[in-house]
Formats: sequence, C-alpha cells, structure tokens
Amino acid sequence: MPGPLRVRPLPGEATASYLTRLATTYRLSPAQLLDGHGITATGTEHAPPAAEIRLSAEAARRLSGFTRIPLTHLTRALPHLRPPAPSSAHTGAHGTATAHWHTVEIALQPLPACTACTIRRSPHTAASAWIHPSPGLPRTMICTRHQQASSDPRHPGPLDIRAVPELTQAHLRARRPATPVSLSWASTITTRWYDHQQHVHERWHTRLHRLTAANPRMSPGPPSPALTCRELITYPETLTLAAALDRLPPHPMTRTQQTTFLHQLAGRLQLSRLAPADHDLLWKRLTTH
Repeated sequence: MPGPLRVRPLPGEATASYLTRLATTYRLSPAQLLDGHGITATGTEHAPPAAEIRLSAEAARRLSGFTRIPLTHLTRALPHLRPPAPSSAHTGAHGTATAHWHTVEIALQPLPACTACTIRRSPHTAASAWIHPSPGLPRTMICTRHQQASSDPRHPGPLDIRAVPELTQAHLRARRPATPVSLSWASTITTRWYDHQQHVHERWHTRLHRLTAANPRMSPGPPSPALTCRELITYPETLTLAAALDRLPPHPMTRTQQTTFLHQLAGRLQLSRLAPADHDLLWKRLTTH
C-alpha cells in the first residue's frame, strides 16, 4: 500500500468517520483498509453516524503508524479512539490488532462536521465527517469561523447560521463549560419551554424562521426542522440558563433569594419578567437540592 496521503482528523471526530474518510482517500472501504493492515474486524460495518468502531491498542498503534500521526495526537482528536486495556472483550489477546463495529443510538450519534473544516483536513476526497459534541456544551456543533452548525445527525449536512449571529456570539462567550448537572437541567428546561411555547417562544419562532429560510435545502420532515433544529434554536438561552444555575447556592434558597435570582435571570435572557409556574421545571430546580 502506498504511503499515506495527508488526511488529518477533526477535533472530536468519530473514529468511524475518520477511518471512512481515510479509506475513501485510497478508494477503499474501511474493511479493506483494516484488512490491509492486518486488523481483524468484527461486528457489522455501517456508515457513520449510525455506527462507531473500537480499536484495540495494537490496531490503534498500526493506524497511528500508517497515518504518521502520533497516537497521543490521534487519541486527543478522536475521543472514542482511546484504546481499551488488553483485557477488554474487544481487544482479544495482548498485542492483537482487532476492531469492533457497533451501532450507536440516535441520541448519542455524532453530528455533521463543518464542510469547510473537513475539506481542509481531507483535500483528496469530498467525504463528509462526523464529530462528537464538545463536553460541557449543549449537543451542537458550531463552527464560528465558517458559520456552520448542526444539532441533529438526521440533517443532510451542517446548516448555514449567518442569518442567526446570536448562535455564534453565544458560542464565543461560552469560555467556561457548564457543569454537567447544570447543563442537563438547563437543556431539559429550555426543551420544555420550547415544546410548550413558554417564555421565549416568540424569539425562538423568529430564529427558526430565519434558519429555515437560510437553508432552503433543509428537509421539511418528517422529522420537521422545528424538532431537528431545537437544540440550535435554544442554544443561547440554554447556555445562559446553565451559567446561572451554576451560581446557585448549595443550600436552600429563601423566597427573597428566589425572586432575586429570577429577576437577574430575566435580565440575562432579555425578558421583561420571568415568573415560572409551580409546574415549570425552572421552579422545580430552584426548590430541589
């Protein structure tokens, strides 16, 4: 097999995505590429994002040698590459080069990567790439340099977000990731608000309209853009809410503290008033410790 062409992984890229792009560069299938390096593959091969692949330590070492990319750099770029210990069920005996394909449920599937970034890292092919969302942020991919974003693996590709600059602005402001607990609460709360058209629904409706108008090739459904773009539409408010929840005291809040918190949060969300009902998940968070 000839020496490797320059195919670099994207930060956060799925291992199956990088392996597919690498194989496509040589006009091979991933199975043929693995076989050419003496790596035994098990499981049913599927195209990303529906599938991911686990490599044994020896298989990862061979991939590193072929691409001439140090294993530490590959592991940093491919979060699911991390070779398991030799005793793992997927690695076999120590030193054996093995790979195991497995399916990924849609909620955990990687997202379409920025097409401009992908072209820069695989100039010999037009293959698409799939990346895993950054930890500590909502489940989205936002490229501030090329103004592309995605939040659902069912999109045919990333979306043009130049018509909604608040997404890029919010992403640039998010310098410190929220804690997993606060982010989980914030995502759940804004999802509920979005589905029930509460508090910020007029702004979100306008944002959705601008996003769909800027992406006429977006499929009208099913599922509809109102569903597949939900994480993108609520992205700025989710980040704002997560940051606010991170600052909640560890002890129960008094009624005065709750009122003050809601008043300050309303200002950050650019709302004149924020008065959640008793069944609102935000109110439940304020009274849950």
